[in-house]
Amino acid sequence: MVANKEKKKKCREDDHRTKRKEKVLTETVSRKQGGAQPEKEENQNSRSSVRRNPGRVTGCKNSSEEDEVPGLRPYLIDQMKHSRRNVAVPHMIEFVILSILMADGALSIRFPDRIPERLMDPTTQPLKTAVFALGSFWRSEAVFGCFNGVVRTTVGYAGGSKTNPEFRSLGDHAESVQIEYDPKLIHFRQLLEAFWSSHDSRQVFGQGPDVGHQYRSIIFTNGTEEARLAAVSKEREQTKSKSSIVTTQIQQLGLFYPAEPEHQKFELKRNPFLLQLIGNLQEEELARSNLAANLNGYAAELCPPRTQKLIDTKINDIIRKGWPILREV
Repeated sequence: MVANKEKKKKCREDDHRTKRKEKVLTETVSRKQGGAQPEKEENQNSRSSVRRNPGRVTGCKNSSEEDEVPGLRPYLIDQMKHSRRNVAVPHMIEFVILSILMADGALSIRFPDRIPERLMDPTTQPLKTAVFALGSFWRSEAVFGCFNGVVRTTVGYAGGSKTNPEFRSLGDHAESVQIEYDPKLIHFRQLLEAFWSSHDSRQVFGQGPDVGHQYRSIIFTNGTEEARLAAVSKEREQTKSKSSIVTTQIQQLGLFYPAEPEHQKFELKRNPFLLQLIGNLQEEELARSNLAANLNGYAAELCPPRTQKLIDTKINDIIRKGWPILREV
């Protein structure tokens, strides 16, 4: 008991001596420089004291836990403040700085378990569905994710006869993407334009290095009007060049089988930074999320340039404002 009291007394004496030394040092420097810029000198002295004594290990509790700042932390915080005042630091660099600050305990960020989606009332805003096959469905889903009016995207299998196809055993199906869209914001014709411009419709049973019947080009239609629009668009595409034949098939949509969860929003899942930014949604929520569909296209850099730039700006703003959860783009 007596030993503990003596130990605490010694600690207090050490703290008082340290403070007196720092005060004398500050006054000495001020006198030598004519008292100019006292505030700046005080900051420099306080920083030098942090470097001299980043955290004494003497068995004593630090004299002021609030004043004890590891040397790396003020530098990183200062860099963040500097970037906000002067230049736009790329968001991945800021993400690295934020990660270090979080690990250091200087910044605490909590992500919610879920993000409330902007639900659409089906009675007032009925959605339509379109299905296309244009090569690997990982890329196909990203192609349509950025369009205004596209609410959800789902990859899956269509165009074949096999029941319950799987990725390793899809039978005669083609890898496809199902698009749920608001017809008041985007028309089937616009989706057709995106379809033709996003793949090589003249390559037989494949797209680029992906070769096989599962990568064939197909427009699936619902009803006679969509079939007519698809046929007209195919004829127009054929007139662009007569040296080769457009191989795209036009089929009435039968059953669409959603693919396994690991294939949904594939490009987005390859970017942990974006996943964390939207709150690390569960698989089912991620598959149905409008925001995830947008960011899936952004992650693959397949959005129109204007949309890519808009999302870039929003992400940078979010980081500068203290990293709230991204809710929409």
